[in-house]
Amino acid sequence: MKAMVLERIAKVEDEPLQLKDVEIPEPSKREILIRISACGVCRTEIDEIEGRRKPKLPVILGHEIIGYVEKLGEGCKRFKVGDRVGVAWIYSTCNRCRFCMDGRENLCQDFKATGCDEDGGYAEYMKIREDYAYPIPDVFSDLEAAPLMCAGAIGYRALRIADVKDGERVALYGFGASAHIVMQVIKYLYPNSKVFVFTKRKNDEPSKLASKLGADWIGMTGEEPPERFEKAIDTTPVGLPVLEALRNLERGGRLVINAIRKEEAIP
Repeated sequence: MKAMVLERIAKVEDEPLQLKDVEIPEPSKREILIRISACGVCRTEIDEIEGRRKPKLPVILGHEIIGYVEKLGEGCKRFKVGDRVGVAWIYSTCNRCRFCMDGRENLCQDFKATGCDEDGGYAEYMKIREDYAYPIPDVFSDLEAAPLMCAGAIGYRALRIADVKDGERVALYGFGASAHIVMQVIKYLYPNSKVFVFTKRKNDEPSKLASKLGADWIGMTGEEPPERFEKAIDTTPVGLPVLEALRNLERGGRLVINAIRKEEAIP
């Protein structure tokens, strides 16, 4: 099969991803083989390519994956050949520890990441344990569904952790792939809530998108919002929004930091 393989850490502009012919993986017990139809590109892939997050080498990147079940390993029961499935950031965990038992698999000591610790979706095929593949509803096309495996999933999880109530004011620090989905969910589920969006620059593309999607106020990080807010979600890779969110939260408010890393220390 064809796959884009990362064999060395380098700047993206040096084009370290190489198109290779590699063996189609064979699914083991409780694993499925997926014929990949779409795979999104996440900022995390750039971090892996340039070494800010260390992947195994060589590795096939990609964790926003949509495809179709091609083959079943021994003992598979969740899917049948031809089913459409998605694969996200979590490739596997122990399924036994206290974190796995209460839905916090990302904290498992044996956590493995798709496209980082194990081969991902920049290929024609991949294999994964069937319990870490997810059925995809027909309402989404393959291209629409792929970003939901990361940006959509982590955004919705951040929203759940924030525990937003209808009528509460919600601040979004950063307005990229995840936050723009979060705002649409807020507007749908909590029609009486106001959404304040903080971006890096005024009148940039994220600001224009936030306005188009119905943000109640848009400003730069560091600006005073029109009101304090009860909930805040930070999706930026920098430290300042954390302090700004805490400064502008109502007493008893909640801040959710939705980022795999920060490029700089929190001041």
